[in-house]
Amino acid sequence: MTQHHNLINGQWTAADSYSPNTNPSDLSDVIGEYAQGGAEDVQAAVAAATAAFPAWSTSGIQARSDALDKIGTEILARKAELGELLAREEGKTLPEAIGEVGRAGQIFKFFAGECLRLTGETVPSVRPGIGVEITREPIGVVGLITPWNFPIAIPAWKIAPALAFGNCVVLKPADLVPGSAWALADIIHRSGIPAGVFNLVMGRGRVIGEALVNHADVAAISFTGSTGVGRGIAEACVKSGKKVQLEMGGKNPQIVLDDADLNQAVELSAQSGFYSTGQRCTASSRLIVTDKIYPAFIEALQARMAQIKVGDARAAGTDMGPVVSQAQLEQDLSYVEIAKAEGARLAAGGARVACHTGSGKDGFYMAPTLFVDTEAGMRINREEVFGPVASVIRVKDYDEALAVSNDTPFGLSAGIATTSLKYATHFKRHSQAGMVMVNLPTAGVDYHVPFGGRKGSSYGPREQGRYAQEFYTTVKTAYTLA
Repeated sequence: MTQHHNLINGQWTAADSYSPNTNPSDLSDVIGEYAQGGAEDVQAAVAAATAAFPAWSTSGIQARSDALDKIGTEILARKAELGELLAREEGKTLPEAIGEVGRAGQIFKFFAGECLRLTGETVPSVRPGIGVEITREPIGVVGLITPWNFPIAIPAWKIAPALAFGNCVVLKPADLVPGSAWALADIIHRSGIPAGVFNLVMGRGRVIGEALVNHADVAAISFTGSTGVGRGIAEACVKSGKKVQLEMGGKNPQIVLDDADLNQAVELSAQSGFYSTGQRCTASSRLIVTDKIYPAFIEALQARMAQIKVGDARAAGTDMGPVVSQAQLEQDLSYVEIAKAEGARLAAGGARVACHTGSGKDGFYMAPTLFVDTEAGMRINREEVFGPVASVIRVKDYDEALAVSNDTPFGLSAGIATTSLKYATHFKRHSQAGMVMVNLPTAGVDYHVPFGGRKGSSYGPREQGRYAQEFYTTVKTAYTLA
């Protein structure tokens, strides 16, 4: 079994122990063994990044741009291979996995350009004879803690801007899916960036994550993951004065109005709720449907769900892969029982199923699940399940739909299906979400524009696009006497 080491100060560094990376589509398939680092590995990685920072932060922007462009070029050239690895370890279908890899490559290429586009300002002082310059500088060593559901895209959209703006990085990927992060680290390692600028430390979150968050030489933490862990990180960072950026949970609404195109509304609801096995923070798990279209929508969505083939993520014809792990599957099924106990009516799915190909592979397969006749206050409509489970809430009109959609502690993504320009325009302004979709799935965003939410979904500056500079740089104001 191949062992994959941590990358510290430009060297592949062995760990005291290793953990198997298992394919959720086929539990007999072990992809490899990946390092389980300790606090001492974090210490070494942060020390290397700290030492590398002075030279990297003041290096030529063309060299940074060239390195990031080279990384992006290799990712795109190996899109099929890396997509195969991603689908194998995380469980999203091969087309989705290849698409995610392509997005990662484009992110690096975008930030290769951002290296050259960072601007400042020169303004007059209110005092005669004095000039004022406003510039942006890198913040230092950045700890990046990434989740399992997008194992190459999310590391990419954190690493690329961090490096582009002159910071040094220690990446801690999700313990469930280290393979894609390791492959990305290998590409970065061979890009020509100096030793210590980028470091990879794999291992348990309670060990590696805590060591990063509590290290005095780490200037900032960017985290994507659960709300509970994110709040703990925020508290620790505030106490130590670290800059912090959090992307956490979602309970995203998808409104379907009476005037919606039924086929379009059903398709975007199915894609948002069940593709990627519903394991997306932008998935729409609350379908808010108005009275007149409600019966037809339920019938059409049930028919559409019956067409979804659940099976091996890499097999031809698979529409929805497995749940990522046994623990996640148990959580999903527990919410099925909670919803039933609260009085929601199960309209489809709700159980573990066999692989659609009939291969006999043992995997974490679950049927796409739909609850109807639910109430907004039910736990199934308040808490993030993070699986292929959606519920439908019936409302009388647009005003009630808007009120229900905003009645959540989260605010990441929200959608509306309508042919009314009036309602679409009003919803874009009054939806309490960071991202709004009109006649589009709530899941699916571009790499060159800001990503993030409101309320309990996000904290700190936005990710992606030119807005990434708000987190990965600090502003300096310099005065000069003429």
